[in-house]
This record gives sequence, structure tokens and C-alpha cells, in this order.
Amino acid sequence: MISFLLSLVALIVGYLVYGAFVERVFAPDDRTTPAIAKADGVDFIALPTWKVFMIQFLNIAGTGPIFGAIMGAWYGPSSYIWIVLGCIFAGAMHDFFCGMLSVRNGGANLPELIGMYLGNTTKAVMLVFSVFLLTMVGVVFVYSPALLLENMARIGLVWWIVIIFAYYILATLLPIDKIIGRFYPIFAFSLLFMAAALLVVLFIKWPAIPELWDHAQSVNLNQPAEILGTETYISKNPLFPCLFLTIACGAISGFHATQSPLMARCLKSERLGRPIFYGSMITEGLVALIWASVSSYFFYNGGWREVVSPEVVDEFMAQWQGKAPKSLIQFFTAPSVVQLVCSGWLGVFGGVLAVLGVVAAPITSGDTAFRSARLIIASALKMEQKSYHKRLMISLPLFGVALLLLLWQIENPDGFNTIWQYFGWANQTLAVFTLWAITVYLVQNKKPFIISLVPALFMTTVCSTFIFVSPNALDMNNPVGYGLGCACLVLALVWFFAWYRKTMSLS
Repeated sequence: MISFLLSLVALIVGYLVYGAFVERVFAPDDRTTPAIAKADGVDFIALPTWKVFMIQFLNIAGTGPIFGAIMGAWYGPSSYIWIVLGCIFAGAMHDFFCGMLSVRNGGANLPELIGMYLGNTTKAVMLVFSVFLLTMVGVVFVYSPALLLENMARIGLVWWIVIIFAYYILATLLPIDKIIGRFYPIFAFSLLFMAAALLVVLFIKWPAIPELWDHAQSVNLNQPAEILGTETYISKNPLFPCLFLTIACGAISGFHATQSPLMARCLKSERLGRPIFYGSMITEGLVALIWASVSSYFFYNGGWREVVSPEVVDEFMAQWQGKAPKSLIQFFTAPSVVQLVCSGWLGVFGGVLAVLGVVAAPITSGDTAFRSARLIIASALKMEQKSYHKRLMISLPLFGVALLLLLWQIENPDGFNTIWQYFGWANQTLAVFTLWAITVYLVQNKKPFIISLVPALFMTTVCSTFIFVSPNALDMNNPVGYGLGCACLVLALVWFFAWYRKTMSLS
């Protein structure tokens, strides 16, 4: 718990100190924001600051800081280090600059920002990449909540898909203040309240969970490793680079770069950028840190026996008696851990919060994903979005593609899940391009570019190494895979400094 407390304090100090430094680097001023200059009553609407914060937090969070932190807990207290350092020096800085550059450029979306600083070819690639990624997010966040709701209520999977998809259509087409502006703050408050309640329970219980100085091991459990399956999991998904893809939304996530422009169009003043963009990411880091600690207690030292009834444990053990070893990691999925912990520690009310966490939160990520895709396509086609029929012209083909993917997912869930494993890589690759665009902006404006260059180099190495060593990708042996990852780092350094010298010589 000492490491947990130190990490909590570090995140808060990071916002107060490093967040203030990042704000000074960008230097917000009192110029008119797009929410006022381009007000259209649909996407450009000046909203109250507290509401913008809540919507931004839920937009970038969803279930990311919960599910990612739960899976990241298998790597032990190393997850604390990544959440804290990643959030302060990479994720929050990434979200702040993306949001503020959007504000400065009339509410520009991510592909437009990429094009401004990395060129039109990269812009075209990011346009396709972003829309595909956002469509995947929307489709999966129809299917996964529908599966959970099917288990909770006596309505078939197809009907839940229809209901959720109908909501997505409304949320994508209606002005942002009609549905998103009214209901998102409620869901955001629920996620924050759930995290705060679990924090109180952690302080009351003060459990013995692994510390940073406990040789950062990933397995320290009272049960046989072959039953819990952590050794197999870690061997197939090594800490580097997999931890940095597993915990994404709690540290840095490219998906955030597609969402920050939504709130950049609702900001009344540039001076609100730090609490809205940097602050939302730090808040998400706090939520991730709490869930990483709760999960450490749940998985380590047999803590799962406290919230899982003996009957359930016995049933699981009997199920695999005399068979090939299976692991509890297959049994305790992220949604099941949320439900078990919340209902076990917080009672009936906790069970309600768990439903909001594993059902409402992903749904709210799905609808803003489709909305972002609509706006990105509209910008590329230079099509105004104030009129309903123009919004429909873009949304109908988008939803048509999503429906085809949904039908495929229903018929071939395993096949789609295989593709979905690449989402973590695609998500962080999006962050890589955003970080390089921020670096170019800082160089061109003679600002301290080191603050984005280091995260850009690190995430470039993470994403390239994953492609080389992951069993789901090229599956090279470690010496070759890690060697090629280092080669990508060297190439990125050579490219940057060659470009930097050329840029400085021309200025």
C-alpha cells in the first residue's frame, strides 16, 4: 500500500507541477474559441466547464482505466510505474496538446492536425486508419455490452444489439448537448464514485499487496502457478512491450486524440485546457491506479477468495480436475472482476455501479467513436454538419459498414476477437503519430520539444517491438525481435535529427 500511496501523490503533484509547465509551453491566451466563433448548435457549442470535464473524462475513459488496469495487475507493481510516468509525461501531455491544437485550429480533428505537421500523405493514411479504428471501437462496444446485458436480462442478444445500435444512431446525429451533454456527466460521476468508494475500502482494509521494491515480481500467489496461469500469460505477453499496450487508457492512448477535438469545440476559453485535457487524463490515471491496487489484492495472496464464494471456487476446481491445467485468468475476466469486487465490497449498490462500469461505460465510448468518425469524414469531404440530411449522408454508410461488421462478429466471434487483439497495437500506433505531430509543432514554434520527443521515441519502440515479438504478429525469437525494435528506435532518432537540422538551417 505504500507504493500505492506514493503513486497517488505523484499523480497529483504531476498535475500541479508538470501540468503547469506543459501549460506554459503551449501558452494559452484569451482569443475567441471555436465554440463561440463557429457555434452551430450541433457540434460547436459552448458548454459549462464542469460538464465539459465530465464528458471529456468519460469520452477518454470508458472501461479503459478499469479493464486495462485489471489485466495490467498481472505484471505486478510495474503497472504502478507505467500508470504514473505514462500518465504524467506522456498521456496527459498528449491529450493536452491534441485538445489545445484543435482549439487553436478551429476545432480541427486528428487527421487534419496530423496533416498540418506530418504532411498530406500521412494525413490520408491517418484518415483511413482513424475511421477504421473508430468503427471497430463502435462495433465492439455494441457487441460486448449486449453480451453482458443478455446474461442479466431475459432479452436475446440480437435485441440488445438493436437497442444499443439505435441509441448510437441518435447520439451520433443529435446535437452534442441533447444526449451526450445530459447523460455523460451522470455516468462519469458513477465511475468516479465507484473508484472513490473502492479507495475508501482499500484504506480500511490496508491489504498486503506487492510493493515496488519487492523485486517487481509478477507472480506471488498462494495458489499453484499452473492453476492461476500467470506464468503462461506473462511468458506469452512479456512485460516489454505488452504492459504498455495492455494499460493504455490509464497511461497513454491514441483513442484520446480522436476524442479531445470533440470537447475542443465546446471550450469557452483556452485557459480551461489544462484542467479539461491534462486534468481528465490525470483523473483517469487515478482511477487506473485504484483498480490496479484492487486487482493486486484480488489476484495476489488469495484475495479473490474473499469476494468469490467457496461454491464458485469449488465448481471451477472440479471443472478442471484431472484435465489439462487451465487458469483462473480465463475465469476471472476483467468484467467478472469488476462485478465480483463491486458487489463483494460495496453490496447491492456496488452491483449497480458495476453494471454502469461494464455496460454504460463502453456504450458511451462507442457512441462518441461513431460521432468522431462522422466528423472526421465530414471534414475530409468538406461537408457542413449543421443540417440533418448532411449528417445522415455520412452516417448511413458508416452505420452500414458497422452493421456488416456486427453480423460478421455474431457469426464469427472468435475470428473478430483475433482481429480485436490488434486494437491495442493500433490504438498506441495512433498515439505515436500524434506524439510526432506534437513534436513537429514544438520544433516549428521553437518550444522545448523534448517533452514530446521522448514519449514519441518510447512508444515508437513499443509498437514496433510488439509487431516483431508478439505471438499474434510476426512471433520472432526475442534476440531478433528486440534487436529490430532497437533498430526502429535508432532509425527514428536518425530521421528526427536529420529533419531537425534541415528545419533549423532553413529558419
